[in-house]
Amino acid sequence: MKIWVDADACPVVIKEILFRAAERTKMPMTLVANQYIRTPPSKYINAIQVQSGFDVADDEIVQRLTAGDLVITSDIPLAAEVIDKGGYALNPRGELYTASNVRARLNIRDFMDTMRASGVNTGGPPALSQSERKMFADELDKWLTRNAAK
Repeated sequence: MKIWVDADACPVVIKEILFRAAERTKMPMTLVANQYIRTPPSKYINAIQVQSGFDVADDEIVQRLTAGDLVITSDIPLAAEVIDKGGYALNPRGELYTASNVRARLNIRDFMDTMRASGVNTGGPPALSQSERKMFADELDKWLTRNAAK
């Protein structure tokens, strides 16, 4: 079991939660980004810098992950690929993507893309709230409790 982080857009506060969890549980974790990502000194935490480009980091994660791994991402198409490969996907707001909910999220995402393409200003996501941080930490702890001993 391993944790993969789609690190380019992952909020700093979420990375900090992940760093503490990896150390506490001795769970290997890799941050993947197309820019340098600073990580704390740890034998459980490392980073991979990939070339810039559309979905390069996502493709690297999908290529390297194995069934049962956890991917932290807000990228819904990446989450769908992770689930298709037998992995788990958790977004920084604490929502665990599943085979039953990721397709609905993809449909909403595609609809919003269509709206934006037609000139409708849909705005961006709201700032990460304290309750969402807690939801993330709680979901991560649940996954780690189920999988750290495997």
